[in-house]
Amino acid sequence: QMLKKLSYDFTSPSGSKNSGPSIKYLALISNQAYSLLNFRAPLIRALVARGVRVYALAPDYDEAGRTAVRALGAEPVDVSLDRAGMRPVRDLGDMLRLVRMLRRLRPDATFAYFIKPVIYGSLAAWLAGVPHRYALVAGLGYVFTEDGASPGWRRRLVQGIVSILYRAAFRICDRVFFQNDEDAAHFIASGSLSPEKVVRVNGTGVDLARYALVPPVRKPVTFLLMARLLREKGICEYAAAARQVRARHPEARFILLGGLDPNPGGLARDEVEVWVREGVLEWPGAVDDVRPWIAQASVYVLPSYYREGVPRSTQEAMAMGRPVITTDNVGCRETVVDGVNGFLVPVRDVDALVAAMEHFIAEPALIESMGRESRRLAEERFDVHRINAVMLEAMGIRAAAESSAKA
Repeated sequence: QMLKKLSYDFTSPSGSKNSGPSIKYLALISNQAYSLLNFRAPLIRALVARGVRVYALAPDYDEAGRTAVRALGAEPVDVSLDRAGMRPVRDLGDMLRLVRMLRRLRPDATFAYFIKPVIYGSLAAWLAGVPHRYALVAGLGYVFTEDGASPGWRRRLVQGIVSILYRAAFRICDRVFFQNDEDAAHFIASGSLSPEKVVRVNGTGVDLARYALVPPVRKPVTFLLMARLLREKGICEYAAAARQVRARHPEARFILLGGLDPNPGGLARDEVEVWVREGVLEWPGAVDDVRPWIAQASVYVLPSYYREGVPRSTQEAMAMGRPVITTDNVGCRETVVDGVNGFLVPVRDVDALVAAMEHFIAEPALIESMGRESRRLAEERFDVHRINAVMLEAMGIRAAAESSAKA
């Protein structure tokens, strides 16, 4: 009911009829250099094409990463920013260093994503006198993910602190982009965010030309999960379902792509290697290009109970024409029309996951028919260029020809 009462338009940027700020220099703030290349490369290209000079700030550049960012037309900038955990002294020091860096760079605007860049990057930009500040909340992450048990006092304390910090950051942001309705409603209901600042976008999006439609594998039926190896991503449920399905259908394949993660919910290497030794699933680890793995899959599976934005991995699989099994959970449900391009299952319900998997084994024709619907939905909802255009319009950044015509 809260969503029905919201007065703003989730599908178009609030105030987009205005000419917007004049942005010639923009600092893009992330806590991971890899994500700038993997998730934001099309956005960087679009900014550069519009005549914006982009400073790409991240804490963990190597030489290959710097070269790749320069090839996009941006300038890599090394900063200190912790990715996971709460260390107040370290985080405060990082924020003050960001203030000094932004004062030196003197951008017209900042665009921050991930929790610490959104909070500390936005506050640093305000302290540095950067005129315009934008934030992207691509899911609420581990802090706000329910693990099925009553949250202990430590989790409640962390949630309270993070909520206060988010409120402070949102107050000094011009616009805040969200990838699903529930996340925006969460902050609005708590009084942390003004509805007028919200712009709703359909996930990160994918390059539909790069993630082209590929005929699916039907024999053997092959299931694929791509994710950081966090419990909240449903990795354990996936392995448990794989064990049951393979007991009845030993020809079925189960592939797990992804690297170990330092977050509190991260799986240990030994846990994953047990599943590999048992023959339950294959684990190539983290890979640079997921497309060859999607190409050899029949069905994409993401049994997540993480507070997702809209999972990028699912968008990639949909673009390549794979049906999806995922949970009826925040963000995940944005990717599936139940019974049309896949199936929604309850969170942590291994039996429901098994039943959905066996549906494709019993009726392999669904792999192609539902896969075609996934591609259609990807074209309709998840074109990265259309999504980026919404964000650029909300920031008042237009193509050079359009800007000249309006001058």
